[in-house]
Amino acid sequence: MTSVGICGSDLHWFTEGGIGDAVLPRPLVLGHEMAGVIRGGADDGVRVAIDPAIPCETCEECRAGHPNLCTRIVFAGHGDCDGGLRQFMAWPAHRLHRLPDGLSDDEGAMLEPLGVALHAMDLSHLRMASTVAVVGCGPIGLLLVQLAHLGGATRVLASDPLPHRQKAAESLGAEPAGSEAVADVVFEVSGSDGAVEASLRLARPGARVVLVGIPDGDRTTFSAALARRKGLTLVMVRRMGEVYPRAIDLAERGLVSLKPLVSHTFPLGDVENAMSTASSRTGVKVVVHPGA
Repeated sequence: MTSVGICGSDLHWFTEGGIGDAVLPRPLVLGHEMAGVIRGGADDGVRVAIDPAIPCETCEECRAGHPNLCTRIVFAGHGDCDGGLRQFMAWPAHRLHRLPDGLSDDEGAMLEPLGVALHAMDLSHLRMASTVAVVGCGPIGLLLVQLAHLGGATRVLASDPLPHRQKAAESLGAEPAGSEAVADVVFEVSGSDGAVEASLRLARPGARVVLVGIPDGDRTTFSAALARRKGLTLVMVRRMGEVYPRAIDLAERGLVSLKPLVSHTFPLGDVENAMSTASSRTGVKVVVHPGA
């Protein structure tokens, strides 16, 4: 293992011992945003991005093209499957994706959040010449700002209470979401009730609101009247489908920038400080280098 990003869901496991009704049955090695180097075999030395999901490929959800909804899925750093915050891990070869020479290992780890952002974009049904709002400008929010521009949005609004994240979104071409702004598609990427409420207010009547964030305490509340009177469509995001090849293509061609997302790096022996830094949200993405 060479590079492992710390995700918001990792912080839920770390601080709460669970995510919603999924509770840890035993101590768990975290980490699902991963890149590494193959050791042994014909591909020895090949750098790869690691898809953390192993769907069963036989259930109704998998056969319908929704492997992210597989009820028998095995997922790195989730439940009873150890993740990538270790020096070595075994993983099926068909879930490994060769990294192009132009992408670093840290960028390889960022392909997982890019995959989530791509899946969220697919669910948004974004149309050309639309206005998009992104509420919550962490790593996935910043990726959605970039994807919205690529998807044909003529205006991208961004909102985050942290000035450095708001500034990062604006550096990618977003503009502040003022109180009078309205959007055709809104991505909520925070998980807080305040962010959900702000997303509903930003949405124009008939808009689509895509809920990407994971709430604390497994509860989300919002004004039903506001959503109902606007006739809004609310869409939930669960991980991603088979999008790694698309994510790699976008990054390799330079259409999406991954390198600026990484603000802090730590060796494996300092993972507690890495978790603390990620929780403080003083940067954007914290990455651990297990081999350092």
